[in-house]
Amino acid sequence: MKIMLTGAAGFIGMHTTQKLLARGDEVLGVDSLNTYYDPALKQDRLAQLTKSSNFRFAHVDLSDAVQTQALFDQFKPQRVIHLAAQPGVRYSLMAQGIPQRVIHLAAQPGVRYSLSHPQTCLQNNIMAFGNVLEACRQHAVEHLVFASSSSVYGSNTKMPYAPSDPVDHPLSLYAASKKANELMAHTYSHVYGLPVTGLRYFTVYGPWGRPDMAPWLFTRAILNGEPIKVFNHGHMTRDFTFVDDIAEGSVRALDSVATACATYSKDSPLPDTSHAPYRIHNIGHQTPVPLMDFIHTLESALGVKAVLNYLPMQAGDVPNTSADMTSLQQLTGYQATTAIKVGLTQWANWYREIGHRYQAF
Repeated sequence: MKIMLTGAAGFIGMHTTQKLLARGDEVLGVDSLNTYYDPALKQDRLAQLTKSSNFRFAHVDLSDAVQTQALFDQFKPQRVIHLAAQPGVRYSLMAQGIPQRVIHLAAQPGVRYSLSHPQTCLQNNIMAFGNVLEACRQHAVEHLVFASSSSVYGSNTKMPYAPSDPVDHPLSLYAASKKANELMAHTYSHVYGLPVTGLRYFTVYGPWGRPDMAPWLFTRAILNGEPIKVFNHGHMTRDFTFVDDIAEGSVRALDSVATACATYSKDSPLPDTSHAPYRIHNIGHQTPVPLMDFIHTLESALGVKAVLNYLPMQAGDVPNTSADMTSLQQLTGYQATTAIKVGLTQWANWYREIGHRYQAF
C-alpha cells in the first residue's frame, strides 16, 4: 500500500513510518524540518527511514496551500496519516508515486509553547490542517488519520477520559487547535464524505523523543546533577504510553477505514461518532502512572538520584490524564503492552548512547 505520512521527521512520525515500512508499505514522508527543536535530531530520524528503498521524502510547508496542493497533485494519495510539524523553508519533491492513504501527524507541538507563540500555533495547527483536508477532498483520499490530543479534555475531572465526553473547555491554545481540527475534519466528512479518523494521543515517550518533553528534560537534568521541575508538587498522574505501542495503534487505525455509525442519534449526538464516516479514538496505555513513580523508575533506569524542585501547577496543564480506549480496542484489537519500567529502560539506554548529543531545549 502507498501511504502519505506528514510529520515523518517527528517523534511519532518516525516510529509510525518504521511500522509501515516493516510490513512492506511504500511511504511518502512529508515534513517542514522546522527549528522548534534541534534540526539535527530530525535529520537523524530521517536517516533511519531512508535506509529503506520504500521510503521517499518531500520537504514541504503544509501551511502553504499552493505547496500542499502541488504535493497532492503529483502523488495523488488515497490514504493519509497527518502528524506533521511547523512550517519549513522550501518545497522539494524527491520521488514519484501514488500513496493510497495519508497519516497527518503535522502540528506545532507543546501546550506551553502555544501560550507564548499563539500565531505559530494557529498557522501550523489550523491552516496546515485545512490545506491537508482540502487536498484530501480534491484527490478523493480513501482514509485520513490525523493526530488530535488528550489535551482537548481540558479541566474534565471524570476519569478515565472517554472519546464521548464533552470537550468544550480547553485550557490552552494548543488544546483548542486540536479541538478545532476535530470539528474541521467532521465538516469535511459530512459535506464531502471524506473518511476521517482522529486519534487523541496521550503522553508518549521513548527513543528518538522530543527535547521539550518531560522524559528528555528530566533525564538531561538528572545526568547533569541539576534539579528537575516537578509541577503541582508531584501530585500528578499521566497515561504514559511507549512510542512503539502508539505507532502500532496508529497503523491499526489507518487500516480500519472510518464509516458512518449505525447507532448514531441526532437527538443525542456524541462527539466521537457521526452519521458521516468520522471517528475519534483515544490512544494511550490505559494504566495511569503517578508522576513520582515515573521519576523514581527513571532514576533506577539511569542509576542516578534526581534533585527535585517542587513547583505549583503551570498554566494550561492538568493534574491527571487517563485514557478509555474501549472504542479503539473494539475496532482494531489494539492494546498497549510496554510496561513503564521496560519503556524507560529503553529510553535511558538510547539517551546515553545517542540522545545526549542533541541540543537542549
